[in-house]
Amino acid sequence: MDDVTDTVFRQIVAGTAEPDLYFTEFVNVDGLESVGRPKLLKKLQFVPSETRLVAQLWGLKPENFRAVAEQIASGELARELGLPEGCNFVGVDLNMGCPAKSEVQNGACSALIKLENRDLASDIIEATRAGLAGRLPLSVKTRLGFSEVDMTWFEFLLGKQLDMITVHGRTRKEMSKVPAHWDLIGEVRQLRDRIAPNTLIVGNGDVMTREQGEALATEYGLDGIMIGRGIFQDPYIFAKDSPWPQQIAESRIKLYRRQVQLFADTWRNGERSVFTLNRFCKVYINGFDGAKELREHLMQCTTPQDSIALMDNYLSALAAPATT
Repeated sequence: MDDVTDTVFRQIVAGTAEPDLYFTEFVNVDGLESVGRPKLLKKLQFVPSETRLVAQLWGLKPENFRAVAEQIASGELARELGLPEGCNFVGVDLNMGCPAKSEVQNGACSALIKLENRDLASDIIEATRAGLAGRLPLSVKTRLGFSEVDMTWFEFLLGKQLDMITVHGRTRKEMSKVPAHWDLIGEVRQLRDRIAPNTLIVGNGDVMTREQGEALATEYGLDGIMIGRGIFQDPYIFAKDSPWPQQIAESRIKLYRRQVQLFADTWRNGERSVFTLNRFCKVYINGFDGAKELREHLMQCTTPQDSIALMDNYLSALAAPATT
């Protein structure tokens, strides 16, 4: 998720309950192959402890997909990011599902689902595969259709013999306004069984607990579950028995403080706006008396240091013995 799944938040999740795979924010290959490359590299930044990270790409020019895929598969891009030899991404994912208006108007992401754009989608897949040259797996994340459900899109994708397809259970038109259609994700899995048995099918949409995700995977015969926005409800969502509902104010504040400190340590030169932390503030600072007021003050802070000082003062007050 853009401005969410950066290296800072992934490291926080790793410290709570790890998933089997992580995905980067989606990164534009056309921008990476331009003078704007330095500004985009932060979206791919990671640390050596992140050993199960898939790079998610989007764009329009197949030649740029090929170039970036080659840089990823060879380890060149990881070295450019300052990673040691042998530390690399574990796969490449093509974003063909983002419904954002700007991307769609340019003919990218979920616009590639349209029949008139299938040739471009094919060229992008084949160019990326050529760049990877069998060194890393290739997957696609997409939706059930553009304006309406379109199973011909999945026949097309399955014909490409991809390593994995992640299906978000809504069309682009539906955005996130209706419940995810898990029965239709199950139909995609049935298509997979007939067309490309070796392609993994992963479901996505409205999963709010690990238990719910596992139940859906079992019911529809899926190979896995992707959790996105559910992480905003519970930072321990990948745990078998999440302790989050029982976490007291002190624990929630300390976890957010850890993220803010890591943010400050990671983006020392202002590569990311401090206000991107506001989305996370809502995750941690809730569910206890005074949370609303503390959250409002934190969201007005203009530096990570200000946020940390505010939380330290609040934690000190919590720890102070009551007086009568």
